[in-house]
Amino acid sequence: MTRPTDLAPTDLAPAAGTGTDLLLRVLSTLLREDVVGWRTRSEPVRRPDGLWLRLRLRLALPARGAATGDALLMAVHEDGFQGVYAARLPLLLRESDGSELGDAHTVMAALRDLADPADRAGFDAFAEECGLALDAVRLHAETREEVDGLLTDRFGKDPATWTGLAAGLGYDTLAARADHPVYPTSRGRSGLSVAQLRSYAPEFHPRFALRRLAVPREDVTVGGGTDTWLSPLAAGLPQYEGSHYLFPVHPLTVGGPLRDALRAAGLDGRAELLDGPGPDVVPTLSMRTVARTADASHHLKLPLATATLGLRNRRTIKPGTLVDGAAGQRLIESVIAREPRFQGVVLHADETRYAHAGHELLAVLLRRYPAGLDEAVVVPMAALLCPVPGGAGPLLIDRLAERFHGGDPLALLDAALTLLFDWQTTLFAYGIALESHQQNISLVLDEEAPGRTRLRLLLKDNDGPRIHHARLRDVMGEQAPDPREFDDARIFVDGDGPVLDLFTTITVHLCAGAYAFGLARHGHAPLDRLLRLVRDRLAEAVARLGTGPGEPGAPLRTHVLDAAELPVKAMVTAGTLLSKERSGAADINKHYTTGPNYLLRRGTS
Repeated sequence: MTRPTDLAPTDLAPAAGTGTDLLLRVLSTLLREDVVGWRTRSEPVRRPDGLWLRLRLRLALPARGAATGDALLMAVHEDGFQGVYAARLPLLLRESDGSELGDAHTVMAALRDLADPADRAGFDAFAEECGLALDAVRLHAETREEVDGLLTDRFGKDPATWTGLAAGLGYDTLAARADHPVYPTSRGRSGLSVAQLRSYAPEFHPRFALRRLAVPREDVTVGGGTDTWLSPLAAGLPQYEGSHYLFPVHPLTVGGPLRDALRAAGLDGRAELLDGPGPDVVPTLSMRTVARTADASHHLKLPLATATLGLRNRRTIKPGTLVDGAAGQRLIESVIAREPRFQGVVLHADETRYAHAGHELLAVLLRRYPAGLDEAVVVPMAALLCPVPGGAGPLLIDRLAERFHGGDPLALLDAALTLLFDWQTTLFAYGIALESHQQNISLVLDEEAPGRTRLRLLLKDNDGPRIHHARLRDVMGEQAPDPREFDDARIFVDGDGPVLDLFTTITVHLCAGAYAFGLARHGHAPLDRLLRLVRDRLAEAVARLGTGPGEPGAPLRTHVLDAAELPVKAMVTAGTLLSKERSGAADINKHYTTGPNYLLRRGTS
């Protein structure tokens, strides 16, 4: 018998990029994160069209028009990717009268009444997020032809030939128009108008000029051993040389946010926002990071007074994260130096140069990419399942596979997983897990020789790892870094648990499982075959570490490959619905629930 998860594409959900699709993803997320008890308090109900989950409403609801003993009904189907079930049509029904709750505001209003009064403001905020995301979905649909034309005019008709770091920004634009694998309202950007989005957001591939702020040198902390990149003289402003550093400032930060930051830092009247434009840039996938048009190998990470992926996931830059990113990079480089097979294969952007003036809106990171990538395709993993420009054509992974892997997208995925798992499990053996999700890892594809493809990984952003200090010290001895090199005390942990959680939720779910389920959804292969590929490649990498008692592969086999359940990010709960005090999340990006282990699936198809 064919299971719902074997159908690709499935008829259980509408086309991606519609309001109904958005609401289904929202409901599936609320179910997965057990918001108001959807997982633990609901009861299964079989109806002629399939399975529903019934959640009783509280008796306080009759005042809002519901009958005593009323309930909400959610239609669901088998899923398996981080949740046993996912929502399906016909959405959410009120049992008493069969009325449908057909939009996010109606759904969130009903669930708000079931929440603790202390949490209801979070439900209102998430309803607003849903509205912003829907607006973005519509805007993306309206502008797709325009943006596709811009990209093909700039980089060429065939995205498989977009080579070099500058052309790689075109892939960022494609990825910015895709949905996040876990966070359902990822396309929304709080506090920004349509005009601001079109002027500064990566999904529109704009070019714009930064502003510049002259900050007294005595108020600035500079990391990386050199300050020439902050020199006013190099920018043609010799009158500030020797007394000030020149900070690039994002135009969206200029105004009230910048004035408030200068006042809070004691720089009001002492730092000077300069007239005239600064360097021209193009936004990357993260939006707050921009690439210089004059040299796309130099990116500037700049704070923004906005939030994405949750109300509390602000896009500012805490000064301590700059310290952590540089220390994390040094650690990764030391691992690569000890593991020769990754030298020249796992590449890393340099993130050791930064500056801040003691405030999260007065900071900048200079990210420098390695040389030698001009003839290579540099594509973030987040773009692989995006449609190519020009309408209802193939996915980007299909076009890349045609150029580099004989037209077989599964062969490309296989090669990527083989290298990715080898690298990430090796890091685990050192006690390290990185926040290297699908936006932070790029595939670097080129030809070593005619007909011979070379695949490498390019990493960035190492400010949020988890490190099992005892395991790291056992492997590296005196070369192990002192925890005091890092700013965030949460980075170093006393056991494998937090490292396993990060490895699973980032490397397994976002960089592997999401592609198995995504390719099955697009009809590329049966899901069982794709999941078997993920498991086999992970199992091979784990076996290389050794899985006997005390060997580093043993925790990965026990807690990932063979576990009944796996940790799953509870991003909506920690990011918007609940305060940190209510959720208990020490880190909103590392707050978890559990879901089924799809790596346990067996199949013969």
